Amino acid sequence: MEMQIQANWQGKRHFIAEGASGHSVSIDAKADVGGEDKGVRPMELLLMGLAGCTGIDVTMILEKMRQPLDGFRMEVRGIRREEHPQAFTEIHIYYYIDGQVDEQKAWRAIRLSEETYCSASASLKADIVPHLILNGVEVAQTGAHGGQA
Repeated sequence: MEMQIQANWQGKRHFIAEGASGHSVSIDAKADVGGEDKGVRPMELLLMGLAGCTGIDVTMILEKMRQPLDGFRMEVRGIRREEHPQAFTEIHIYYYIDGQVDEQKAWRAIRLSEETYCSASASLKADIVPHLILNGVEVAQTGAHGGQA
C-alpha cells in the first residue's frame, strides 16, 4: 500500500503539506534557523501523528470493549539525541482516560495499539513507553509486559 502527500514551498522554511484526504497542514522552522513560525515543526508533527494514530486505535478498541469514555487526552513527550540526526530515542505517551473504564481493558487497548495496530509507532525506531492515568490516578501496567508503565 502506498501513501502520498505533497509539500509545497511557501518561501523561506515554510511548507504547506496536503494528503489524499484533502486536508492540509502548515510546517515551518523556528526563527533562529530562518523560519517564520507559520506552522508546526516537523518533529512536533511526527509526535502529533503518533498521538493521532494510537488515540484512534485506543478509542475504537475501548468502544468495542463497551468501555464508556467521559474524557480522553494524550501528552506525548519525545527525547531526542543531542547530535545529528536528532532523532527521537524515547517517546513517552501519557494516556489520560476518564470514565467507567476497567484498568485492565484500558491497558489491553493501549498494548493492542502499540503492538498490532498503530502504524506510526511501528515506523519509529524510538522506544515507546506508555503511561496510563485513569480518572486522575497513574495505573501500573500488569499482564503480558509486567512491571510498571
